[in-house]
Formats: sequence, structure tokens, C-alpha cells
Amino acid sequence: MTNTDKKWVQYAIQLAEKAEAEGEVPVGAVLIQDNKIIGEGWNQVIGNNDPSAHAEIQAMRSAAQTKQNYRLPETILYVTLEPCTMCAGAMVHARISRLVFGAYDPKTGVAESCDNLFTAEHHNHKIEVVGGVLQDQCSQQLKAFFKKKRELNKKNRD
Repeated sequence: MTNTDKKWVQYAIQLAEKAEAEGEVPVGAVLIQDNKIIGEGWNQVIGNNDPSAHAEIQAMRSAAQTKQNYRLPETILYVTLEPCTMCAGAMVHARISRLVFGAYDPKTGVAESCDNLFTAEHHNHKIEVVGGVLQDQCSQQLKAFFKKKRELNKKNRD
């Protein structure tokens, strides 16, 4: 973990705040090449009525448009939450070089928690993975969101 990693995860946390402001689970992602932003995204599954509109997918879509190429080699994806299977698969297909994430996801994370799809032998592309960067801050953002959501649901039931 480097200071650059921390800087870009912090930026992804700011993107996650956009998701939360839109009523989405607060996850943000930014795709970097040569220390410059080429794509960014935040969760938009509810607002877009799109189950694939995860922060990572949004960032890769944005970068692919910027680069005019679906392949994104020599890039680093920074995200506030450990990716799911769908996002991991898209990263492999896009040829992302490195993944840096904040919070671990013990239920659906496939970089380390539940599985490690990035080192699977059957994939022809491997992605370097660094987890736990600003983990406490990323985890707290998610925990606070779900706590508030539970309290609101309880209030609405009462």
C-alpha cells in the first residue's frame, strides 16, 4: 500500500458519497492510468434500474469510452469495497493491471474474502490485488449507511 493508493481510495470514497446521496449503497470506484483519472463511477443500480451498474462497472464503462477501447491494460482500479464476481470478471476481460480496494466483503467479495478469482488458473490474465487500503474508513461508510437504513425501516414499520 502506497500513499498514491491511499489518495485514490480516498477519491473513491468521495464518489461513494455521491452514491449515498442518490440512495444507493455507497461504493465508489476510479480507474487510473499514468496517475490520471480515465474513468470513475459509483453505484447506480437503483437509479438506473440496472443490476450491472456497480461502481466498478461504471468506472470501466467510463474509461472504455475515454480510451475508445474495451481493453484497459496498464490501469489501476481503486474501489471502496471488495469486488463481486460480476465486477471481477469484467476486470479480467478489460485487462485491468491492478486492483486496490478498501473494505473486505465477507458475503460476496471475490478478491480475497469468499474466493480469489483474480488468480484463478483458468484465467489468461492475472490482476495484482491489494486489499484493506483505508479499510476502516471504507467499512465505516458502509456500516453507517446500513445502520441509517435499518433505523429508517424500523421507524417506518412502527
